[in-house]
Amino acid sequence: MLAVSCGGTAMAQASTGTGTGLGQSWPNATDVSASPHYHVYVFERPGLRFVQVNDASGTVRGAIAYSGSEIIGLPVGVDASRWATPNEGVWNAATQANSEQVYSDGAVKVAAAPQPDGTMRLMAIGDCNNPAECSVKGP
Repeated sequence: MLAVSCGGTAMAQASTGTGTGLGQSWPNATDVSASPHYHVYVFERPGLRFVQVNDASGTVRGAIAYSGSEIIGLPVGVDASRWATPNEGVWNAATQANSEQVYSDGAVKVAAAPQPDGTMRLMAIGDCNNPAECSVKGP
């Protein structure tokens, strides 16, 4: 499951640099994962934030882009088609129950749930009640 939220430590760390290498196994960016089982990297462009989830071995599982309350899955990673966001995919209570939060920044929460067939279900949800505080702003 992949989810994003406003105002946490990960957001503060991520905003110190933009990083490079979206889509790479070991990008030039700080690992801000909330889990020892995953690597999470954040990239920024004016008005947009990108969050990439890799598994422990560095395989790119998927990535999202978000701006304010809009969250979309990107065509990046082996599980790119397995995202559940507010605008795409299907939320499944059983999958959510077996998921692990891998990232949260005050605007979005991201979670991952390994599936029996070796794939990964990724979920991202917004977690902000004040869009003015949670919108992604450029430099």
